[in-house]
Amino acid sequence: MSGNGTDFTAGYLSSAVAILLYGSNFVPLKKYDTGDGMFLQWVLCAAIWLVALVVNLILRCPKFWPFAMLGGCIWATGNIAVVPIIKTIGLGLGILIWGSFNTLTGWASSRFGWFGMDVEEVSNSMLNYFGAGLSVVSALTFLFIRSEVETSPSSVDNTPLITEPVINTAEDTCADSSWVDRLSAKYHRIVGCSLAVISGILYGSTFVPIIYIKDHSKRNESVYAGASQFDLDYIFAHSSGIFLTSTVYFVAYCVAMRNRPNLYPKAILPGFLSGVLWAIATCCWFIANHSLSAVISFPIITAGPGLIAALWGIFIFKEIQGLRNYLLLLLAFCIILSGALCTAFSKI
Repeated sequence: MSGNGTDFTAGYLSSAVAILLYGSNFVPLKKYDTGDGMFLQWVLCAAIWLVALVVNLILRCPKFWPFAMLGGCIWATGNIAVVPIIKTIGLGLGILIWGSFNTLTGWASSRFGWFGMDVEEVSNSMLNYFGAGLSVVSALTFLFIRSEVETSPSSVDNTPLITEPVINTAEDTCADSSWVDRLSAKYHRIVGCSLAVISGILYGSTFVPIIYIKDHSKRNESVYAGASQFDLDYIFAHSSGIFLTSTVYFVAYCVAMRNRPNLYPKAILPGFLSGVLWAIATCCWFIANHSLSAVISFPIITAGPGLIAALWGIFIFKEIQGLRNYLLLLLAFCIILSGALCTAFSKI
């Protein structure tokens, strides 16, 4: 890439692909039982690591910085809650909420130089602040949207997450339901929204180590002096942190379950596909970070997937219904679009 025009074009195209894939990567899993999500987490992270390995080989194995793995550890920690979130408040609303808090955390850390990073400057600060402020408003709007997520295992059509049998026997798993399935209806929304907020904050911090390395690579006295300025060079270290952390969590889960984990074999291929889609989207995000800077790419990429996921939730999975919810979603869409445009134009 050369020249600002080419950089912006590559950055916005990469952002568009990332938005589409992030908003759709959990769709393959909706028709399969995923239990408490621990086994699925490990499968998904294994797929992410394999895609990153291929990209690393294509890039001719750039230098591996172990500190970049920390971002992957943070992401994997936040991702543990994905299945409980989807089961309690649905795919569309879940991504909308965690995407909004992801936006705010990622934008603020880059814009104000948190965690030892350099402050990101933009051409129009007020427009950038206004775009981030709209993300806050959209997050509050999403909290008023009610999703229809059935918890009865007898309804296959309305409960797409609970359709396939677990390989463990009922006596081994104490009735083949996870702790999420045993929650009473009144706690579903509280637990789902709370976990979505926590996951969003963790997701928003995932690029901090990489940006920190890039910023300090310009300082001769730093241990990271001379490190690459191309974000995609860190994808393998980032994904290695994801896979390592998910493996540690899964082993701990197996120990806690006394070597009787809930395994769902029919979710393996859909989980692997979900991981591949996520990994490709993340590669596009790394390119967008390089082309546009994180303070621009974060509000755009983290806000967009919620729109895609909500469309899946409305037209395919019927999670979001009713005129009131549709009007709130329309309002939220307009706010997100306005925020993304303000953020994009603040760079020009």
